[in-house]
Amino acid sequence: MTKPSKRIADLSSKIEDRAYEPLDAIKLVKETATAKFDETIEAHIRLGIDPKYTDQQLRTTVALPQGTGQSVRIAVIARGEKVAEAKSAGAELAGDDDLVESINKGEMNFDLLIASPDMMPKVAKLGRVLGPRGLMPNPKAGTVTTDLVGAIQEFKAGKLEFRADRAGIVHVRFGKASFSADALLENLKTLQETIDRNKPSGAKGRYWKSLFVTSTMGPSVEVDINALQEIEQES
Repeated sequence: MTKPSKRIADLSSKIEDRAYEPLDAIKLVKETATAKFDETIEAHIRLGIDPKYTDQQLRTTVALPQGTGQSVRIAVIARGEKVAEAKSAGAELAGDDDLVESINKGEMNFDLLIASPDMMPKVAKLGRVLGPRGLMPNPKAGTVTTDLVGAIQEFKAGKLEFRADRAGIVHVRFGKASFSADALLENLKTLQETIDRNKPSGAKGRYWKSLFVTSTMGPSVEVDINALQEIEQES
């Protein structure tokens, strides 16, 4: 096992082996985000699900009210005038057969792929390339849509797609270390409500197993899940 650096060891010494109140956990993560860049703040959530069963899979989107603090590069596969619309709406890449071909060759200079429904038969053939990277468009995630302009604007504003991995763990970025603690808490609360609202029908027993928050280069801090769920969002 790799020995942690002195920096990580020193930062970890500030964290007790217990679940913290949500706001206290976020403040601690901000305090320990000491890298020379604006670190991303992430949530790592272990759920009581087994994604190998179709009724225990979780894949959805969340619109973070305070945004992510990160720019997202969007590619759009569409036809005709929809290509120009996508570019005007802010897509970094937009095209039809030419874009499909470049992706098939492994050229993927984007973070998110959106497709119009009529192009999905062609996009489906890219499963071998897109699937392992989690980039395959999906109607449930809002990345297969006729409203390309609306989708681009939402994802640019802070909408995120996420899913549980094979171990039933969700990894989601929900802000930057430069965000205020209250802004990060609002985003985390919205994420928690989204996960609860989209609980798979086949999930049995305890749904939330653990929740840790961390920064890109910092140690993780456990969050009291019950305390987070009890927080009331202002409408």
